Amino acid sequence: MCQENIQILSKLFKEQFKIDPESISPIHGGGSSRAYFRLKGGEYSAIGVIGNDIKENECFFKLDYLFKERKINVPQIYKISENNICYLIQDLGDKNLLEFLDSPDRLIYAQMALAQLLSLQLIPEELWKDLVETSPFSQRLIHWDLNYFKYNFLKPVGIDYDEFLLQDDFEKIASLLINSSLTQGLMYRDFQSRNIMVKNGHLWFIDFQGARKGPLIYDAVSFIWQVKAPFSFEERETLNKFYADMIAHQAHPDEKILEKMHLMQVFRLLQAMGAYGFRGLFQKKQHFIESIPLSINYLHYLKEKGRLSPFPELENIAEKLYKKFIVEKQNRSSEPSNLTLTVTSFSYKKGYPIDNSGNGGGFIFDCRAIHNPGRYQEYKNLTGKDTEVVKFLEKTLEADKFIENALQLVKPSVERYIERGFTSLYIGFGCTGGQHRSVYCAEKFSLKIKELYPEVNVLTIHNEQKF
Repeated sequence: MCQENIQILSKLFKEQFKIDPESISPIHGGGSSRAYFRLKGGEYSAIGVIGNDIKENECFFKLDYLFKERKINVPQIYKISENNICYLIQDLGDKNLLEFLDSPDRLIYAQMALAQLLSLQLIPEELWKDLVETSPFSQRLIHWDLNYFKYNFLKPVGIDYDEFLLQDDFEKIASLLINSSLTQGLMYRDFQSRNIMVKNGHLWFIDFQGARKGPLIYDAVSFIWQVKAPFSFEERETLNKFYADMIAHQAHPDEKILEKMHLMQVFRLLQAMGAYGFRGLFQKKQHFIESIPLSINYLHYLKEKGRLSPFPELENIAEKLYKKFIVEKQNRSSEPSNLTLTVTSFSYKKGYPIDNSGNGGGFIFDCRAIHNPGRYQEYKNLTGKDTEVVKFLEKTLEADKFIENALQLVKPSVERYIERGFTSLYIGFGCTGGQHRSVYCAEKFSLKIKELYPEVNVLTIHNEQKF
């Protein structure tokens, strides 16, 4: 069915630009269930989307047209298939706002995004109330998201907690959010820097299919307190106040708005941690795995600021998570280990490399099932360390999933070897020529081991290369 839908995208491209696409390349879609492709032909480029949730797609079409009428930067919709599953939209490039938030101008970019967000949120309700397909923000939805945190994050990480007391906290959070007279409007729902593209110096908004009626501060908190955004905690508090002042000026004054934003921070973080657990711990998606320690640090910050004090069991959980995943890891990293992990890339054509430690070898992973960049002329003289090959292998996440699976197999051995004072563990990644896939996997695997076990000495050797 996917191949059939790709053919439909190709047909839509030809209808729009009067030329067949010369290339159709998959694009990483983050946590979305939709499939994205970049289609190119001649001087033209467009993004093709395949989404099986037709109601969600139709909501995107309707809101896109409304936002364009209101002079809000959203992608132009070129063509839609008859069944509303496939559609072709404007290509806004590859640069999202998250990449610009590392610059000294990050607060300017952030304030620009928040100002444009509020103009979108304050579109009169009569213009969008019949366009959205999702139920309004409600107590039921709040409980769903809080349980998402409990079952997809808390239970898998193995933290002891009192489930009855936690439920008391959940009920209190839901009650406070519903009864706090939060200013309502069009809630974007997934307003984060990865969903804001930057093109020609302007911000462009995507991924608003989940829009609904709800509290305005939800989106602002989602954006300001996104764990991967490189803001300091002080900068985030400044942005909180910036948005609160805008609401007071453009909507209506609210003396307690910052207090309400602090409450929303707690809820929004727990909701996000549920997603990190599901997408990271269960689906093994690296972006979400990387967000887990950041979210634990943030939860601890809320505890230290007293924002969890109304929720005693959550406060207890925050402390336990911090001790287990942050403090214990720091303690481990401050104690050097005798273990050396040797990670090699090799060519199956030339045979297995020799483990000179005297242990007779360790783990060997066969990378030959991964799509091979070496089949294409432009990559033949490159290796798995070159940017072009890295981008090729990152496109489908196939190699990254392979590495993550290898990591899950190796981790228990690393931890046992550290515990028992062993000195050597050998890991090999092989492919046909020892040039592309094996080199990429060995490099990425080494980086992940260094992040997880900074006390371990990691030696990376590429048997067929001169580096």
